[in-house]
Parts: sequence; structure tokens; C-alpha cells
Amino acid sequence: MVDIEDNKKENNNTSKQVLLSVLGVAILIVAVVGISFAAFTYTQAGERENTISTGTVTMAYNEPDNGITIENAIPMPEGQGKVLTGENNLFDFTVTATIKGKTAIDYEVVAVKQTVENPIPDEDIRLYLEAKTDQNDYTEVSGPKPFTADEPEKYEAEGETMQLDSGTFSNKDGSDETKNFSKSYRLRMWVDSAYNLTGTSQTYKVTVNVYGKGQD
Repeated sequence: MVDIEDNKKENNNTSKQVLLSVLGVAILIVAVVGISFAAFTYTQAGERENTISTGTVTMAYNEPDNGITIENAIPMPEGQGKVLTGENNLFDFTVTATIKGKTAIDYEVVAVKQTVENPIPDEDIRLYLEAKTDQNDYTEVSGPKPFTADEPEKYEAEGETMQLDSGTFSNKDGSDETKNFSKSYRLRMWVDSAYNLTGTSQTYKVTVNVYGKGQD
């Protein structure tokens, strides 16, 4: 009887060890998957750090007010809109990444339409994005084009979204030491020349968000 009881206890202990081992592996798999597909959204001034399986990535997006608001704007042709200057005519911002380890981060620059009273119709708005070159001038990236919403809920944003650009910061061929990356943009927005003024006050506002995801 003693031997039978001992065998039962030993079998029970073995079963518990196997169960704990299985649970341990399951938890590990969940943890690895969660880290490997870690993603983050950056929408405010400052910086946010996110850890992925092969390194640490920090993306910063810097500008005091992240967007453009136009009120009672005069419709204008494309040639005039593309060279606009001054407050609420253009918006300069920079996306930077600090990568530690041989990894990469994919990012997307997105315009988010804000809710305003008596808005200008989307089809009469023109958005024009440029990127800064190594020669400190700007080259066209996107537009001029009307605001066209992406598929619903593509991004976790309060408002309709439109992708303006996408890119990758990669250190996969580099060393394990920290490496910095950056890309500067300039966004302009105006009312198309074909728009007929209504005689009432109208407004349009977009903010700019940056969405990123670490590669495996």
C-alpha cells in the first residue's frame, strides 16, 4: 500500500510539473508575441519609448501645436498654395528614432481631421506634404490632394484619418550600438480655387500624428 501511495504522489507531482512547464511555455510564447508585435502611437510633444524583441526604439515627434487650422481662407490656385508661408499656412515637424540593436521601425505620418463648426468640405481642401533634403531644401512627398479618409479604425485616432507618408528607420545592417535617425517634413493646407465662398464663416482643422511599429 505504501508503494502504491508513493507512486500516486510521484505521478501527481510529475503531472503538476508537466502542467507548470506547459503553462510556463505558453506564458513565454504570449510574452514573445506581445513584444515582437509591440506597436505605439505618438501624438503629443515629447517622446515615448517602446521595447521590442531585438532592441529599444524611441520615437519623438516635436512641434508645439501639431496641426493646421484655416478660417475664412480665400480660395487659391495650386501654384500659390504650394509656396504659402506664415502661421496656419504651413506646419514644420520632425520624426526621429533612436534604435538600440539590429532592428528597424516602420512609421506612418497621418493627418487627422478635427471636428469643427461649419467645416469646409473635404473635397475643397488641399494638403501638400514635403520632406527636407540633405541640402536643406524641400521635395514633394504627397499632394496637393483633397482630404480623403482612410478605412475606418485604421488608426487609434479621434477623427477621420488620411495617410500622408510612410517610411522605415533601419539599423538591421548596423551594430548593437545606439543609432539616431530623423526626417523633417513641411505640411501646407489651403482651399482650392474652385471652391465657391458661401458668405458664412467656415473652418477646417487637421492635426498630424505619427504611428510606428517595430519590425521583428
